[in-house]
Parts: sequence; structure tokens; C-alpha cells
Amino acid sequence: MDTRMQNQAAVVVLWLAGLSILGLLAVFLGYILYRGLPVLSLDFVLGKSSDILAGGGVGAQLFNSFYMLALSLGLSIPVALGAGIYLAEYAKETKLTKCIRLSVESLATVPSIVLGLFGMILFVNVLGLGFSILGGVLTLVLLNLPLLVRVTEEAIRTVPKSYREASLALGATKLQTITRVILPKALPGILTGITLTAGRALGETAILIFTAGTTVSRHRFDFDVMAGGETLAVHLWYLMSTGLVPDRDIIADGIGALLLLIILAFNMVLLLSVRFWQRRAG
Repeated sequence: MDTRMQNQAAVVVLWLAGLSILGLLAVFLGYILYRGLPVLSLDFVLGKSSDILAGGGVGAQLFNSFYMLALSLGLSIPVALGAGIYLAEYAKETKLTKCIRLSVESLATVPSIVLGLFGMILFVNVLGLGFSILGGVLTLVLLNLPLLVRVTEEAIRTVPKSYREASLALGATKLQTITRVILPKALPGILTGITLTAGRALGETAILIFTAGTTVSRHRFDFDVMAGGETLAVHLWYLMSTGLVPDRDIIADGIGALLLLIILAFNMVLLLSVRFWQRRAG
């Protein structure tokens, strides 16, 4: 077999592999949407859940999911940006820097259930926060930080060195170069990391079971951080493990489709944001 035939055979194999992955993804997503879309309605999305009676909704769980996501990202992003900028722009290759990178990478490999148990011991028991939104948020911060720090550092390092040299040559300070030149160019990569982190946090279950609990407030939209913090993913797990409602399978199908649509919406927002900033930078 000559070189051209080998190249064509390799292209065919790669195309088949890619189409197989797309086919599996289409079947997976199609099945979830087929089962869950008929369940979705305004009453289901905004209604109150029920522990015994059929026909409950997921309004409080949906609110908790976004509320805890916003709080956890609000605490994680400033710290991660600062750490990523320090590691990429200021830190020298010392033992301290190596220790920080090792700590970040080690924290990223910790299983989520271990973080959940740690959060339960520290935030729920030692600090006395109980099963609350605040306890879940603080534990989610531990989950978000490693990925955000690594993504921020790598996105900043991808900015060409000539940008820094040109900015400094024009008389800009180090801080001005970072805030006005480097960060705008690195923003698409940072947005990608934030979106991936948000999707992971939305679907997290093990951490929140041990810290935020499996109950919700009596009020549909409760901003009290000490209230119960059951999310959509936790509610799905609870229904299929110990739920007593007779239509738990139907509710689970609806939650699965709702989570899928939310994650797809996040990806669309990511795509539009990245294109916007690329055009602006261009």
C-alpha cells in the first residue's frame, strides 16, 4: 500500500471515529430530550416539589442551582484570576511556586465525594453551618478553584510575548499591561474555563449531598444562605434513591432534560461570548 492509500485509509478511520462519537452523543441527548421534554412546563419548572403527592415541580431546586452557582463563581473567579495572574506573570520558578502548582494540581484530582466529606466535617460540623446553601457554596469553591486557576494561567501564557514587550515599550506599567493588553486577549480562554466549571458545578451531586443537604426552604425563592440547598442534580439523585412520590420517574426525566438544556444554553453563551471578544480584539 502506497503513501496515498495509507493517508486515505487513515482519513476514513478518523472520520468513522468522529462520526461514531457524534452518533453516540446524538442518541444519548435525543433519548434524554425525548423522555424529558414532554414533562417540562411552567408549572413543573417553577412549581414546588412534593415528597409524597404526585405532580410536584422543581422551582426551589432550580433557584438553588443558579443561586449556589452564582455565589460559588463569585467567590472563586477573583481568587482564581489573582492566582493565575501571579503564577503566569509575577512568580519565578522557586520552591514556593512549585508547591503552589503542585497543590493546585493535587486539589484538582481529589474525588468530589472526598471534598464533600471534607466540607461536611469543616463547614457543617466544625463551623456549625449545618446543611445549608453557604456550606455547599464554600465546598463548591474548593471544587472550582483548581480548574479556574490552571485555565487562567494557561490562557495568559498563550498571549504572545511581543504584546507585553510592545505595551511596556510604549510606557505602560506592568499592571496596565496585564489589565488592558493581556487579560483582554486571554479572555476567550478564561471564559471557556468558567463555562466548563459552571457546567461541572451545576451537575455536582456528591459534594452537595453532604454539605447543602436534600431539603429546600418553604419559600420558593429564598436568598437566605442558611436555608436548605437541594439542587436539581441532588433532587434527581434523591428521587431515584429514596423518593416516595409515585411519579418520580417522570420528574426525573424532566430534571434530566432541564439540566441538559441549561448546559446547552451555557455552551451557547460561551460560543457567543468568545466570538464577541475575538471580534473586539481583532
